[in-house]
Amino acid sequence: MRSAVARLIRSSSAETSRLSNATPSDPKNIEEPFKVEEAETVKVTPPSPDKLLVLGGSGFVGSHICKEALDRGFVVSSINRSGKPSISESWSDKVIWNQGNLLEPASFKDAMDDVSAVISCVGGFGSNDFMYKINGTANINAIRAAAEKGVKRFVYVSAADFGLVNYLLKGYYEGKRAAEAELLSKFTYGGVILRPGFIHGTRQVGSVKIPLGLVGAPMQMVLQNAKPLARLPLVGPLLTPPVSVTSVAKVAVRAATDPVFPPGIVDVHGIMRYSEQN
Repeated sequence: MRSAVARLIRSSSAETSRLSNATPSDPKNIEEPFKVEEAETVKVTPPSPDKLLVLGGSGFVGSHICKEALDRGFVVSSINRSGKPSISESWSDKVIWNQGNLLEPASFKDAMDDVSAVISCVGGFGSNDFMYKINGTANINAIRAAAEKGVKRFVYVSAADFGLVNYLLKGYYEGKRAAEAELLSKFTYGGVILRPGFIHGTRQVGSVKIPLGLVGAPMQMVLQNAKPLARLPLVGPLLTPPVSVTSVAKVAVRAATDPVFPPGIVDVHGIMRYSEQN
């Protein structure tokens, strides 16, 4: 029994001695705060900006959308039948121009590579067959190609209903609505349809600038506050207020790049409302 107690005492003394030796004898060392070595700086490559594909980028609305997207720091590309169009403005040199024809899907599929969003403002007038092809088939081809490539968002600049005018431009509106249906089917959560009425602003036709705002801006001021009149039968749709091309461009780019922008149809009043937001 005595030998067991003696061994226990010797073991406790040895452990106490070991702890004493491990503890700094200098009180200054005890009070000195822990030293933290400076962390090594790690260089992180910032994410590349979103790449937007603007269809109809050389047109009246499309050119403003390209400029808006470039001003906001996005990489912008477009598709043109002849490649780079003959535009003398400096912004066009910053756009990546791809050669292709929307009526020939195989000619533009590569232009969809690495694209995060597509904005289409392709449209035109002519015979009913021609209008359906340009407003409907061309956009439907683009929507399907974008969906196959895994593009996240697709914005389509369509057109507001104008009542009786719809029947006079049957191919135009049937094409637009067919493209809208395809978009809502393929891009349920990332498809946005803008339905402006008359779009005003300065339109470049060759070397001539046409100030459509001289007519459109005053009409917008009057009609934007007459929303109840739009419900009148027959004539109501004709009172849809015009909207500026800068407003359409701003909302189109936001809808293409803002993941929380709600999918679906945005009428002219919604376009004006969103354009006033920062």
